[in-house]
Amino acid sequence: MLEPGYPRKRLAGQLTWSILWLAVTVLGAFFLKSSTAGHGTHTQLGLPSCPTVLLFGRLCPGCGLTTSWTSLLHGDWAASLHAHPFGPLLYLVFTFSAVLSMFGYVTSCKFDTNKRWITVATSVFAVVFIAFGVWRFVYEPPSSSLARVAGPRGTDRSEPPGVPKEDPPR
Repeated sequence: MLEPGYPRKRLAGQLTWSILWLAVTVLGAFFLKSSTAGHGTHTQLGLPSCPTVLLFGRLCPGCGLTTSWTSLLHGDWAASLHAHPFGPLLYLVFTFSAVLSMFGYVTSCKFDTNKRWITVATSVFAVVFIAFGVWRFVYEPPSSSLARVAGPRGTDRSEPPGVPKEDPPR
């Protein structure tokens, strides 16, 4: 999988991949707070809410991945799996490939992903991921999806605007 003898200039993509992983990890671990809704954590980065949730009141195949990764980085495996069942697996594959890419960059080895087994595994995963997303889109009740739409900075917009939240009993 690692082919030696490449100049570092030609391995810039591997370095970029490792830096991207580092940025995602630092953001998730230190700057993001997992949304209690199970999705919507990405809005803390200034990104808009998911169009699928806004338009259809349904979760798309990727809804919950940022929340899953953030929960995982905070050590909450149960919340991570609840937010998106593929989240921990994707983050572990991302981590493995980033470490391997950095190792290849440092040792001047190309991380070769042009292998049949990698193509087959990626294709199978993509089909399962999309099938899960379609299943979730069809069978997730619309009312629970809409109630879990998270606003900026992880605020929950499940209550109508202007209605004050009650203080918990003492």
